[in-house]
Amino acid sequence: MRRLLARRMKFHLFGAFFVSVGCAALYKFAVAEPRKRAYAEFYKNYDPMKDFEAMRAAGVFESAPPK
Repeated sequence: MRRLLARRMKFHLFGAFFVSVGCAALYKFAVAEPRKRAYAEFYKNYDPMKDFEAMRAAGVFESAPPK
């Protein structure tokens, strides 16, 4: 029973470290990278003036009435 806490603590500390690194890597490659690619793809062909004119024609803005 001597040094039981120290042995168990070392085991759980290393285990928690590897699980957290694995979760961080999983999040990066499963969520963050596809999201960055989707944003890059969207803004590659995005025309803000065309979008503004469409919202203006729909009457979204109070300060820019439709023409």
